[in-house]
Amino acid sequence: MAHVIDGNALADELHARLAEEVRDLRSAGVRPGLATVLVGEDYPAQAYERRVRRLADELDCLYVSEQLPGDVELAEALATLGKLNADPRITGILVLRPLPPQVPEVDLYRLLDPAKDIEAVTPVNAGLLAQGRPRFIPSTPAACFHMLDAYLGASGRDLATCYDGVNLVLVGRSNNVGKPAVWLGLQRNATVISAHHYTHEAGRLGSFTRLADIVIVAVGVAGLITGDMVREGVIAIDVGINPIRDPDTGKVHLVGDLEFESVAAVAEAISPVPGGVGPITDIWLLHNTVRAAAMGAHVERPTHFGMAP
Repeated sequence: MAHVIDGNALADELHARLAEEVRDLRSAGVRPGLATVLVGEDYPAQAYERRVRRLADELDCLYVSEQLPGDVELAEALATLGKLNADPRITGILVLRPLPPQVPEVDLYRLLDPAKDIEAVTPVNAGLLAQGRPRFIPSTPAACFHMLDAYLGASGRDLATCYDGVNLVLVGRSNNVGKPAVWLGLQRNATVISAHHYTHEAGRLGSFTRLADIVIVAVGVAGLITGDMVREGVIAIDVGINPIRDPDTGKVHLVGDLEFESVAAVAEAISPVPGGVGPITDIWLLHNTVRAAAMGAHVERPTHFGMAP
């Protein structure tokens, strides 16, 4: 049975470091401020918004939530984002996904102030990340690699070389997870394979995931990857957050994109849902907000929690 990587424990360690970063900034007269933009009523997006709101409150960071109806017009969404760009209290802005069809994410990202773009989705910040000199490392792929680094280091691997040439298969190619994870994997010298919806539609997904030494799955399809689709000894990281409603009780619980039991039966290590990538993602988002505040105030900025690059 696979080792289950405890994301909550890793997040607790980062939380202590982040609280110290905030105290240092507050002593310099700087208060970080996070704003989220939520369009519609997507359950995982709402759950994420509640978590980061709670974390911002714990850390005494300013928090602003802009919640727009699902049928909002593009002009109104852009105006909301423009207001946050202009608000000097706000140092980081998170546009929660998914967005409705009439609000293309590319239009919002084009308007978003790069200095407040804590998920590196604007063209300039995505380009800096691709070049290996990021202003911000997006929170979810950062959480995936922090989890991997922690596990690999604890298991005795040399982090300077343990990714060299290994097959890293990424399932999902979103602008905020899959694509930046490609760059982070390449910067670690992994052999990166990017698979996605069309790979699955072509019936070829399993042929790629069975090649993986490490697989990261971020597509939002419950149980998409099963035990027969991975090789023995794989390290499997699950980014999926899929709400499942119990037909008897009506209660909603979250499951990942991995079919946990069957993958865990053959894997070396696996991240759970919940309690895996999510808690680290939340901390990293606030860390990027703090980093943006330091940059905006021209004080010494926090490092990327020690992560390369």
